[in-house]
Amino acid sequence: MTEPVLDLNDARLTLMGNAGPVEILRGITLSVARGETVGLVGPSGSGKSSLLMLMGGLERATGGTVRALGRDLTAMDEDQLARFRRGNMGVVFQSFHLIPTMTALENVATPLELMGARDAFERAAAELTAVGLGPRMDHYPAQLSGGEQQRVALARAAAPRPAILLADEPTGNLDGANGQAIMDLLFGLRDRHGATLVLVTHAPELAARCDRVVRLADGRIVADGLRRAAE
Repeated sequence: MTEPVLDLNDARLTLMGNAGPVEILRGITLSVARGETVGLVGPSGSGKSSLLMLMGGLERATGGTVRALGRDLTAMDEDQLARFRRGNMGVVFQSFHLIPTMTALENVATPLELMGARDAFERAAAELTAVGLGPRMDHYPAQLSGGEQQRVALARAAAPRPAILLADEPTGNLDGANGQAIMDLLFGLRDRHGATLVLVTHAPELAARCDRVVRLADGRIVADGLRRAAE
């Protein structure tokens, strides 16, 4: 059997709050196969985004194990995690996290430069063209609409050709037309680069496009099935 791309075993996350420790994730066991598209759904506060952050090594599990591409993320320090993400993961957030003093082209080229790619700007230009922003690549984030900024974020995530794409409410800040366009682009990037895609969403139409839907409630998985529509 092929080793899963993502493999969590009894993963837990407890954070300190004002009133003491708060259990955010309460023992998540989940495997994601290569090329699979998984939607994480559930009510606000159910732990969806926290689970995505564990998968990306952006939050450290306080119990259990989290493995990505056969590597134990829970055993890595911050520098090791950053290096691992740089070459293997692309992350897209609801808020775009673009660098305001850089053009769209420079924003997309930056992770490629950090990887040591000599053709960073050529690849960045190709990705921006692929998401329909060829004429806008010299614009700064403040000169772009919300939909255009999310396209830049998608291009930046996809440019290093990551094996894993993680998206946290990628259409959450967009209107219907822009949200639909971003959905199409996100799945198009998955198809073009062959990446495994895990996304958090409240949008039923986005969850319905996933191969598999995992529903969370109160920090636990309560349903895990193929093409289960989100509520």
